[in-house]
Amino acid sequence: MRATIAKGDGFIAALDQSGGSTPKALAGYGVDASEYSTDEEMFGLIHQMRSRIIKSPSFASGKVIGAILFERTMDGSVDGVSVPQALIDRGIVPFIKIDKGLEDEANGVQLMKPMPGLDALLSRSKALGVFGTKERSVINAANPEGIAAAVRQQFEVAEQVLAHGMVPIIEPEVNIKSADRAQSDVILRDEILKALDDVSAPVMLKLSIPAEANLFAPLVDHPKVLKVVALSGGFSRAEACAELAKNRGMIASFSRALLSDLRAQQSDAEFDATLGEAIDEIAAASVAG
Repeated sequence: MRATIAKGDGFIAALDQSGGSTPKALAGYGVDASEYSTDEEMFGLIHQMRSRIIKSPSFASGKVIGAILFERTMDGSVDGVSVPQALIDRGIVPFIKIDKGLEDEANGVQLMKPMPGLDALLSRSKALGVFGTKERSVINAANPEGIAAAVRQQFEVAEQVLAHGMVPIIEPEVNIKSADRAQSDVILRDEILKALDDVSAPVMLKLSIPAEANLFAPLVDHPKVLKVVALSGGFSRAEACAELAKNRGMIASFSRALLSDLRAQQSDAEFDATLGEAIDEIAAASVAG
């Protein structure tokens, strides 16, 4: 799995919408809120969508090299096989989203909320064959103190993940709508470079596509970085792919930009064709840089 990610000949699908974002994801998929009344029904419907994606022939085309899962999805099954194993059987490396959401903004950033029970979750994930984790914080302003705090927290969690023999995807997302996005990119890059000096083993990075092309090249080339992946961050798929293609060595880890054209009402053939078109476009952008 490490070799699959390091080679990076494709992209990572983000299938990790959790509680707060699930209704929006279902609405985008064509499932109205009137079709469910409890959280269990809601999560059941989103699991049906994710299972349909995983079973779709185009998803196993070799262009999707990894998939990030929500904890409930990881604990579920696809045709009687655990979701992580179903992915592995298709040549796709499984990751698990471990953060519990964001704190209120302070110093221009939103840090991650506490993660009680993280060690137990990591042990359970590893036993299911999960390769790595993903943990997200958000940078809304070019505040050096805030960005340093976000990076510090990310690398503290990363060490906890590494201690379990898993690979963390560190995700300090820069809000692409912030007025000083370009300055935030620079501060973030430099803070990550400093943190990489002391990290105990290679990590992955999930970053917003930088305002300046190839700004993150020193991270892409760093020996302590297994792979740098990009989030779509509110860009449309066409915009995200165009911007990503300008950046050497970065590959996609898209969610909405991957899934935006899928609908519950599509036939299986229509669903697979639509998903395949998105996969082809995103994979092409991922290997273009």
